[in-house]
Amino acid sequence: MKKYNIKVNGISYEVEVEEVGGSTQAVQSAQAAPKAVTSAPVAAAKPVNSAADAVSVTSPMPGTIVKINVKPGDSVKKGDVFLVLEAMKMENDITAPADCIVTSVNVNQGASVATGDVLLTYN
Repeated sequence: MKKYNIKVNGISYEVEVEEVGGSTQAVQSAQAAPKAVTSAPVAAAKPVNSAADAVSVTSPMPGTIVKINVKPGDSVKKGDVFLVLEAMKMENDITAPADCIVTSVNVNQGASVATGDVLLTYN
């Protein structure tokens, strides 16, 4: 596991990167710069029973949606790619944190999103 300091929109984040099954996966630490107050960009998985209890997946950074791999009602496995977000000329996979069913997709291909925008929901 390696630790890095990354600055996004003037806010510093400490991240740890761990190689898992041949790919790397970044995890945002709860520690931010002393003067910055932020929340985790992607909601944690939790058991839910209805669409009203759906978990939102938010954009971790501003960018453009270049590919959407799911639609409402799709069943996905942990690690499957929900969609691809292009930011700073890099494609970032937004993946499923757990086995789930997609309840809504709130963006379209080609749409610009800001940090914190809801991309989709699942339960």
